[in-house]
Formats: sequence, structure tokens, C-alpha cells
Amino acid sequence: MTTESETDSNKTSTESSPGGKTANSVSPKVFIPTLYFMEGLPYTLVNLTAVVFYKNLGADNAFIGSVTSTLAFAWTLKFAWAPFVDLYGTRRGWIVVAQLVLAALCALLAVCASLPGSILLSVGAFALIALASATHDVAIDGYYMDVLNKQQQAVYVGVRNAIYKIAVLFGQGPLVMLAGYVAVAAGGNNLSAGWATAFSLCCVLFLLFGILHLFILPKAGDSTGINLPDAKPFESFDEKPTLIGNLKRFGSVLETFIDQERIAVICLYIFIFRFGDALMLKMSMPFLLDTKEKGGLAISTQDVGLIYGTVGPVFLLLGGLLGGYLVSKYGLKKCLLPTALIQSGAIPLYWALAFFRPENYAWVYAANSFEQFSYGLGTAAYTVFLLSVVKPQYKAAHYAIATAIMAFGLNVPGYLSGYLTEWLGYPNFFLVSFLASIPGIITIFFLPIKEEKAA
Repeated sequence: MTTESETDSNKTSTESSPGGKTANSVSPKVFIPTLYFMEGLPYTLVNLTAVVFYKNLGADNAFIGSVTSTLAFAWTLKFAWAPFVDLYGTRRGWIVVAQLVLAALCALLAVCASLPGSILLSVGAFALIALASATHDVAIDGYYMDVLNKQQQAVYVGVRNAIYKIAVLFGQGPLVMLAGYVAVAAGGNNLSAGWATAFSLCCVLFLLFGILHLFILPKAGDSTGINLPDAKPFESFDEKPTLIGNLKRFGSVLETFIDQERIAVICLYIFIFRFGDALMLKMSMPFLLDTKEKGGLAISTQDVGLIYGTVGPVFLLLGGLLGGYLVSKYGLKKCLLPTALIQSGAIPLYWALAFFRPENYAWVYAANSFEQFSYGLGTAAYTVFLLSVVKPQYKAAHYAIATAIMAFGLNVPGYLSGYLTEWLGYPNFFLVSFLASIPGIITIFFLPIKEEKAA
């Protein structure tokens, strides 16, 4: 029987060295960063950039929270159509087509920004972007495993995560800043011109990268079906799995995930831990943008982009690096609770901003910096926990299940966030957000975390 390493070699024709070039002489150092920047950008457009866009259009918080959180379910439910990406065509083909489609949809968004009263049309465009992006993610993540051998996959996992985060920061910071600055430069506060420019830039990026990937992505045998790590490889390259076979494998994956100690507590923790965080994050930018009369801080669009695109990302990365270091040195059991407390402790800072409404932006920078730092710190430990609940034979599939539960835990409070702000007002809303974080912290005491030796 063909071994997995042999299968990888036959499928990818890559050299064994971590930075080895593929068969068409294009190094993964080139296409892995470009692929994962393109994966992170559309997700950010729908989940974060759209929040500022709709706030600028005058939409209320209830609309913003419910619509953007509903659209985010596309990434949670992408496993439902993932088999079609594996069974039909090639992942390389799906990637290129998806990026060209995303370019067209961003052009449609630019048109929507220029037309008065086009909110519903823009929602449709964002919905299509969410579906195309979720499908794009399935193709890229599968392609990653196809064209890189096991050693290369381990080497490039840090690169892909860092580049993905850069794409998120680009959508939160520079893209929002661009919309704000163009709006001012176009005369008065011409936000239509600003957002049309920002979305046009995204259109150009997707178009250029789509064309680039058409020529540089190696043509691997990437239509071989779902590739589960450490699972039994297919006997031959031409042996495609049937839909029934995929469903049976999915049943096996789900059964082995459920067969864990205190699985109900684990799932409860994954689902509710980020409730408070999700509430606060969804409404933090609308709070900064809202007028004084509505309880906001009335910060301009370009200044919000500056806050999220400069100092905040630095502290986010510092928090993530420190969190990873602490967990590796002292173990998850000793770090999960303290980092969770620090992460939840950042929420009252937004209550303080909403209550005192300072005129000096330095307080906003300070609160955002600590919030980003604590988020990076807490998320590092939280992610390590998610990785700890997977079993070796189905690492990728189990992690997908865990992150799907987490996504539901983000979408539900995100959906309610806008309604709560309108009902409670910003100060009480941020207080409720803090209280919503407490049940998740309590569940940590009941998790089956084994004691680990310090590094």
C-alpha cells in the first residue's frame, strides 16, 4: 500500500526541504503569504469593515449587529458544501475563480457605496462575498495540505496565521482610514466616495491576486477528496471518495470527537467563553463612531481606522506572543484562568469610556491597546485549549468542529449586540458584556485539563 508520505510526494512534486520549490519552480514562500492574505481579507470585509461602513451610512446598531453576525454563519456552515469543492474540479481552480468572483463582488460594493439608498443591495453583495469567501477558505486550506508535505506544513503554519492576521488588521485599519481620508478630501464628509474608493481597492487586489495565482500556483493533484491528517490514504490518485463515503467519514469524525472526558463541559466552555468578548467587539467601533447625543464618542472614521490600524495591532501581536510563551513555559492549566481574567478585565474599560466620555483620545488609545493586548493574550491560551481537544487521527476535522462551536458562540451574542445597545445604552451594554464573560470563566474550573510540566 502507498504510504502517506509517498502520496504527498506524488501529488505535490515538492522537494523535501521546508522552503523547497514546487514542480513549477515557485516557492511556497511566494504563494502561501498571498493565499492567506486573500483568505483573511474577505472575512474582515464582512465581519469588521462592514460594521463601520453601515455605521457611516446611518444604519442603527440593531441592524449592524444582526446583519453582520447572520452573514458570518457562512463560515460556520461551510462544512456543508465542502465535499463539493473536493469532488468537483480542482482546489487550484476553485481558488482562482473565487478570487475573480470576489473582485466582481467588491466592484458591486463600490457601486452600492456610490448609490443612495442601496443598503439592501450592499447586504446582498456582502452575503455573496461571505459565501464565496467561505468556499475560498475550503479550497485554500485543502490546497495547503495538497501542495506541501508534512514538514512544510509545520514550517508554514506560523506564516499563514501571521499573514491572515495582517489581512484582518488591514481591513480594520488602513482600509477604514482610506475611506475616511478620501471622504474628507472629496469635500466635506463624502463617505460615499470614501467607501467606493476603499471597495475599489479591494476589487483591484482580488483581481491582481487572482491573475497572479492563475500563473504561480502549482498544478497539484488537488481533486482527490477530503484529506484528513493521519487518516487512511486513498489507494490510488484516481480513487475519489463518494458523497456517501464522505458522510460516513464525517460520522466517524463526530463520534470520536464526542467520545472524550467531560465533552459536554468542553463544548459549553467553547461556546460561551467568548460571549462577553463577542458583544463588546461587535459594538466597540460603532460606539467610537456614534454621536455624543447617542452616547458615543463621535470619533471620525479615519481616526477609528488609525486607532485600529496602528497602536492596537502592535499590542495584539505582543499579547499573542506573550500568551503563547506563557502557555509553553507554564502549561495550559496554569495559564488558562489568569489569561481569561485579564481578557475579561478589558471590557470594563469600555464601560469607563462610555460612562465618562473623555475628550482626550489618549484614553481611547490606552483602552483599545489594553483590550487588544488582553485579547491576544487570552486568545492564545484559548486556541491552545481548542488544539488540546482534538485526537491525533482526525486533527483537522476535530479542530474544525471545535472552531464551528466557537463561531456559533461569537455569532449569537453578535446578533443580539445591536439590540442590546439600543435598549440599554452603551454604559449598561458594556457592563452586561462584562457579566456575560463570567459564566465562561467559571466553566474553566470544570474542564479536564491535565497538569503539564513547565518548560
